[in-house]
Amino acid sequence: MGSHTGQLFAVTTFGESHGVALGCVIEGCPPGLALDLEALQADLDRRRPGQSALTTPRKEADRVQVLSGLFEGRTTGTPIALVFFNEDARSRSYDGVEALYRPGHADFTYEARYGLRDHRGGGRASARETAARVAAAGVARQWLQARYGIEVVGWVDTVADVAAAVDAEAVDRAAVEATPVRCPDPTAAAAMIALIEQARREGDTVGGVVTCVARGVPAGLGDPVFDKLDADLAKACLSLPACKGFEIGSGFAGTRLRGSAHNDAFAQVDGRVTTTTNRAGGVLGGISSGAPVVIRAAFKPVSTHFQPQQTVTRAGEAVTFRNEGRHDPCVLPRAVPLVEAAMLLTLADHALRLEALRGGALQPPKQP
Repeated sequence: MGSHTGQLFAVTTFGESHGVALGCVIEGCPPGLALDLEALQADLDRRRPGQSALTTPRKEADRVQVLSGLFEGRTTGTPIALVFFNEDARSRSYDGVEALYRPGHADFTYEARYGLRDHRGGGRASARETAARVAAAGVARQWLQARYGIEVVGWVDTVADVAAAVDAEAVDRAAVEATPVRCPDPTAAAAMIALIEQARREGDTVGGVVTCVARGVPAGLGDPVFDKLDADLAKACLSLPACKGFEIGSGFAGTRLRGSAHNDAFAQVDGRVTTTTNRAGGVLGGISSGAPVVIRAAFKPVSTHFQPQQTVTRAGEAVTFRNEGRHDPCVLPRAVPLVEAAMLLTLADHALRLEALRGGALQPPKQP
């Protein structure tokens, strides 16, 4: 089922960009977690539209409502249903694209699969769908933190050809949230903002890369060979709208090294085995090593720009059109919580799977 992910921390999402509501059902969250609804809302606020001048002006509060699975502030172990309602959809803005296929969008492919499509904002293919993932991941974040002390932080690493210079294993949330572009390098952040604003003025869009690190991950997560941790992380990221690439650790840059330079040497630090470097990105053989898990996700320029485009109608007639409506000139600032969600949902599921294998909670490794 394409709207379901996870085996033990299992999440089903529902809803469309211009439908009544969006939400998710979480099954498998252990009972007894004291769920902080304000922290959960804060996760959603980082994804919602209209949060800064760099994002679409669509105004959606995305106020989450808990329909089930919570009693006296704690999870009960039964399905958790979360929902939030659309408040500012302007479907009329899409009247002009009902009869044609927009380049870069899923109009043609959804119709090829289902025989019809919801043209209002892309329907289920819209990035608005990701709000449900972020809501589910907010629950996963709190459980992972309470159970293992795991911290997940993402940030904008590049926008077009502007790159940040940061230590991936030292970035904190405060530095990320210090600028609207969510880049912890102030110099790069200023250049990114200028580039995004220029693209908006020109009616165009830009893409880039989000980096995400998970600290405190126990060794042993991952289920080879088809459910390796890095394979599931790749799937979680590549299922995000506009995501076109995934790397872990040294990624593609590592291919330029010799094996003698690329391997991470093992050492014993404070009574535990660790590695002196982390080019593997915290995963060896598809299983977490106890080192920070570091991933990167590449996002294409937003497909909805405002320059003339060539396409065809559903009848095959060649036409030129311009998009209308409210759209992000760059998805990167709002993609940070999406990549964090991909990491969080994958780690929560694999942590529960290893607990099931071992018959109880894992012993988190000491951090160097």
